[in-house]
Amino acid sequence: TSGYVPLGGVVISEPIAKSFDEQVFPGGLTYSGHPLACATAVATIDVMKSEKMVENAAAIGEKILGPGLHELAKKHQVMGDIRGSGVFWGIDMVTDRNTREPLAPYGASSPKMNEIVATCKKNGLMPFNNFNRIHMVPPCNISESDARLGLELLSKSLSDIGL
Repeated sequence: TSGYVPLGGVVISEPIAKSFDEQVFPGGLTYSGHPLACATAVATIDVMKSEKMVENAAAIGEKILGPGLHELAKKHQVMGDIRGSGVFWGIDMVTDRNTREPLAPYGASSPKMNEIVATCKKNGLMPFNNFNRIHMVPPCNISESDARLGLELLSKSLSDIGL
């Protein structure tokens, strides 16, 4: 629903689903089966299908983000482990690739991580970071040119601060 109308769902196995044929589950929430929420979800899925957003996300990850991030890591030693799929990627920022020592301790930040994020924002890239990790998670409908621009801005930001 793009967050406009609350909607939740549950996925269960066939055997568990069949158990509800015999005994109804007496649960529910304020928005359970809400017609507006369901209509919004159906419309969202229809648009995602018609605009081939899932296919685009997969292609962007396979052709641009995955290879691009690994290529950037050759230039920026601060980039450690890189993992992801489609348009959901995480980059561990490290002080040393061999020891994999994180640039920020677990559960905290560090001045260097704060500087990376601030420089990215100054350059027009809005990363999400968590501890020593930067997440590159653009929208599923991102264009190839915008994905490449994001990689360029990340590289520029790291270079700007000597990383």
